[in-house]
Amino acid sequence: MAAVLELVAGSYEQVVCGYRVKTEDKVWAAEADFTHHSHTGSISAVASSERFVVTGSKDETIQLYDLKKRVEHGALLHHDGTITCLEFYGSSHLLSGAEDGLICVWSTRKWECLKSIKAHKGYVSSLSVHPSGKLALSVGTDKTLRTWNLITGRSAFIKNIKQNAHIVRWSPEGDRYVVVINDKVDIYDTQTASVTGTMTNPKRISAVNFITNSVVAVAETMKLCVCVTSRNRNGFVNSRLTKQE
Repeated sequence: MAAVLELVAGSYEQVVCGYRVKTEDKVWAAEADFTHHSHTGSISAVASSERFVVTGSKDETIQLYDLKKRVEHGALLHHDGTITCLEFYGSSHLLSGAEDGLICVWSTRKWECLKSIKAHKGYVSSLSVHPSGKLALSVGTDKTLRTWNLITGRSAFIKNIKQNAHIVRWSPEGDRYVVVINDKVDIYDTQTASVTGTMTNPKRISAVNFITNSVVAVAETMKLCVCVTSRNRNGFVNSRLTKQE
């Protein structure tokens, strides 16, 4: 049976669109699967699990869509400001960040807010959950990188990065993470909590994701770059650009 991917995208027109992508051919074909219009402002964040698609918007709400039943599943109302980032941890929890500086931890069982953390003095720009589910990273417009203990809901570490980062991501194994500032990707090692590798892109970076623990996909407008990271014999992380399309 051919592998099928579900591609979900939000839009400035307040609509989230789903596409089924067939991957059996060299050229992947995408077919429209669903559309959902529940926001009154442009969509600013999207995340998905096996069961749900969640979208955040400038209308300050998080809307839920049930992929299995193909129906609207309600809304989460807690933030005061544009929703800036959303991320599932498995199928059990959802984390959200917003312009109000809060990070909220939601249970997907009853969709209740378990914790509300005052994370940043400014906006929460991006967040990422450690593979263990016990820690999270966040960056904000207060020019800090923060590590959170999700068990206690308290800050575990604060680093002044002197610039406004807009993306942070854990690696799949949780032994490193990347922080993006405009056109630069800094690679941090958890053993030293310091930058051990840097890659600079010609233009501002719009998205970053780990493909494997040592391969990072970096996207800008109309381009995708792939960066390979590896440890040298001194334990530092090297990075090099291997492909650009």
